[in-house]
Amino acid sequence: MQINKTQSPPILWVSNKLRSLPLIRGGLGRGKTRNLLLILPIILILAIASCTPQQNTSSKGDIVIGSKNFTEQVILGELLAQQIENTTQLKVKRRLNLGGTFICHKGLQSGQLDAYVEYTGTAFTAILNQKTITNPQQVYQQVKQEYAKKFNLAVTHPLGFNNTFAMIIRGSDAQRLQIKTLSEASKYTPQWQAGVGYEFLERADGFPGLAKTYNFKFAKPPQVMDLGLMYRALVNQKVDLVAGNSTDGQIQTLRLLVLKDDKNYFPPYQAVPVVRQETLQKYPQLQSAFNQLEGLISESDMRQMNYQVDGEFRKVEDVVREFLQSKSLSKTLT
Repeated sequence: MQINKTQSPPILWVSNKLRSLPLIRGGLGRGKTRNLLLILPIILILAIASCTPQQNTSSKGDIVIGSKNFTEQVILGELLAQQIENTTQLKVKRRLNLGGTFICHKGLQSGQLDAYVEYTGTAFTAILNQKTITNPQQVYQQVKQEYAKKFNLAVTHPLGFNNTFAMIIRGSDAQRLQIKTLSEASKYTPQWQAGVGYEFLERADGFPGLAKTYNFKFAKPPQVMDLGLMYRALVNQKVDLVAGNSTDGQIQTLRLLVLKDDKNYFPPYQAVPVVRQETLQKYPQLQSAFNQLEGLISESDMRQMNYQVDGEFRKVEDVVREFLQSKSLSKTLT
């Protein structure tokens, strides 16, 4: 997506500048990267300095929808936008592909964004600075309560899928070895080569804790590689186990298997729209529009949409429109 800097609000200018930094290049995953934490002071300084409190720049739209800067987030931002346009008379301005968690969160706080989709685990750990817990409902409720109390933000109903880390193997290996869980896979790790992104290798809830929880004993250290290359390396048998995301589109198309986290090691990352309370008060019809999205998207649905954009190079707008039509949520103006 191309962005015209001359028409961008300050928060968008900040995100564009940050994306040009070497540490940011290559994407931010779910907004939880170690690289982002390393430059957090820069982000906060630029974001705060460039934002005018309570300023909404939606000169051509009633509602401003944002998103982080990776495919799934752009899809979800477009989904919010189309849902609002389909079910209300409100006009929507899109500010998609902005940046990571802190950029979007600051956008809400400053009033330059009205809503975007966040992940509960990210909100809980990165924004609220809480220690990881594994109960999805508990995480959701605490995020909802604290966001309302601290930021005057409404956390609406979960969209239905959980985009968490996923340990993935070849489907043929899973069938041959008759394994479906991480516990079952542990006895094969001495013969396997793991492939992980740098972030996963360093995270507190990443590889070190995973290996300890499941007693993984690899003969060699995990091979650190670019996230975009891991699946191809797995298919080509360069590695045997990779750390991806549960909604990655390549999982189904390459006939891979996500090993079940049977000890609930990974925290929940339910996708939830976050909206400014002030915006909901001004446009109460938004509540109904967002309520219709509750539980709408399965992990399989999200994988398919991600693949349609990344693998088939289809336009995000078309993919979202077809999805909403398939769920009978298109063009029902109120």
